[in-house]
Amino acid sequence: MTTTSARRTASALGESAGGREQADTAVLVVSELVTNALLHGGGAHPLRLTAHPHCTEVAVEGPSPRMPRTRTPDLVDGTGGFGWHMANDLALATVVTPGPVGGKIVRALLPR
Repeated sequence: MTTTSARRTASALGESAGGREQADTAVLVVSELVTNALLHGGGAHPLRLTAHPHCTEVAVEGPSPRMPRTRTPDLVDGTGGFGWHMANDLALATVVTPGPVGGKIVRALLPR
């Protein structure tokens, strides 16, 4: 799923709820979780957006079993440290579970 298709899906999910702001939040969280999977987890696998009655679930599966960690954001050298903070701040909850065949699934539950 590309950022464009994530935006379309998130917009469709948001139409029945909060609209564009929720769609923008979902796209931002998708971008951060996928980027973190690529940079820190050795690649990314399936991305799922699921509508639940009171939230939208963003789930990114990755091959690394390493848990995400909070880092101090780097304001000098531009090496990051913002994504996991941002995902946690925007989500109602973030949950990391082992994947079905190794690795892990990182989920963010976003308000609708």
